[in-house]
Amino acid sequence: MSQMLAVQMPTVATSIGSAEGYIQTVNRFPVLTPEEELRLARKFRDDSDLESARQLVVSHLRVVVSIARGYMGYGLPQADLIQEGNIGLMKAVKRFDPDRGVRLVSFAIHWIKAEMHEFILRNWRLVKIATTKAQRKLFFNLRSMKPGLNSLSPTEIRNMAKTLGVKPEEVVEMETRLSGKDIALEPSDDNDESYAPIAYLADPSAEPSQVLEATQNETLRATGLKNALDALDPRSRRIIEARWLREKDALTLHDLAEEFSVSAERVRQIEAKALAKMKGALSVA
Repeated sequence: MSQMLAVQMPTVATSIGSAEGYIQTVNRFPVLTPEEELRLARKFRDDSDLESARQLVVSHLRVVVSIARGYMGYGLPQADLIQEGNIGLMKAVKRFDPDRGVRLVSFAIHWIKAEMHEFILRNWRLVKIATTKAQRKLFFNLRSMKPGLNSLSPTEIRNMAKTLGVKPEEVVEMETRLSGKDIALEPSDDNDESYAPIAYLADPSAEPSQVLEATQNETLRATGLKNALDALDPRSRRIIEARWLREKDALTLHDLAEEFSVSAERVRQIEAKALAKMKGALSVA
């Protein structure tokens, strides 16, 4: 339904001039009376009449424009906001039940705002991590609740956090992101090269061929170590594993001497001989 309706609706242009022309156009569409809205909604619901759905949509396009104006402070094109809101409007028309006793505009506002919110969160670079319900509420209310351009005072932070149901630390973090500036990843000229994030975010060891080589070397070392251990007799292997291959709580010479009922010096000799044998096996590998 959305695609068929979109073809017959005015296109939201990207330039300021044509966007204003679009706004003037949608404002000329007549507003439906409650009786007309009810008749069209029932016809669409009962008969799947797309013309009725189109009339419901175009008569409410001005509502989308009005809501989009409230989100102009996020630096995103008004035309894009309107286009996303129109998608929400069409979803609302599709789901609208005319017998619930609620006007379409009241029902559609939720869907229009939901689409705009999703669009802003997907595209506004400073708020990529705002994904929880509380963070979204904070993001969309902080601008309107903030009294001025100055930083929030501790009292304002506490009051705002209590009102929105978040921690004061989250208010501070979101305010910092809202007031922050974007930084170019690439240097704009040679003088900026050492200060651009690309200079210190790049990891030379993460180059694909180096990663592959490191993985292969690690595999070879693990295989060689296993083969070297397999070549030892059980007592020598036990001593090497207990002394060298434990991540913590390695056993001492005296611990192993007690275990095997020999002297600590004898354990040391067995250990030295086993290490020499393993070194030879690894060098061959």
